[in-house]
Amino acid sequence: MDTLTDRQQAILDFIATQVGREGMPPTLAEIAREFGFRQPRSAQAHLQALEAKGMLSLLPGKSRGIRLATPPVPEASLALPVLGAVAAGQPIGDAEAEGPLLLDRALFFPRPDYLLRVRGDSMRDDGIFDGDLIAVHRTPEAQDNQIVVARLDGDLTVKRLRRRKDGIQLLPRNPDHAPIEVPVGAVFAIEGVYCGLVRRG
Repeated sequence: MDTLTDRQQAILDFIATQVGREGMPPTLAEIAREFGFRQPRSAQAHLQALEAKGMLSLLPGKSRGIRLATPPVPEASLALPVLGAVAAGQPIGDAEAEGPLLLDRALFFPRPDYLLRVRGDSMRDDGIFDGDLIAVHRTPEAQDNQIVVARLDGDLTVKRLRRRKDGIQLLPRNPDHAPIEVPVGAVFAIEGVYCGLVRRG
């Protein structure tokens, strides 16, 4: 692929930003205005050069007839890494990370930072099943009864948090599993809070 000039790269970045933000490419007039060209045909010449280098294609007769060779990630989407596995049962150690997934931002609250794959069925009554991907917002703080990803003596688990006067419990949502008591002196930390899940059919 031919190397782009600085101006060509700037125009390509502008088009990608507009597509990601507005869902459509800019017009020639908008590109000319952004880059200070006196005539839209100056913008057209740069677009033709980008087309010749395989960066985009031009659709004749359309005011927004620009199609990027590599569409940008829409602003309404999130690219979330799968950082490993988390136990819905007994805590487990870190697992191998997987590649990122592109997901709709509206599916989650608060905004997640990463995904973990669930192993086990201890959270089934909260609708979290073995093999699901849970979205996690990274934070060391959580409210009582909130679903959290917790690290206990180096291992991860997903449970409901219960704070009591005499200590902390990690509660399953399956009667086949017993609550996990956090022992005094244990190395315990909240890694994040649950904010949604992804289930592939």
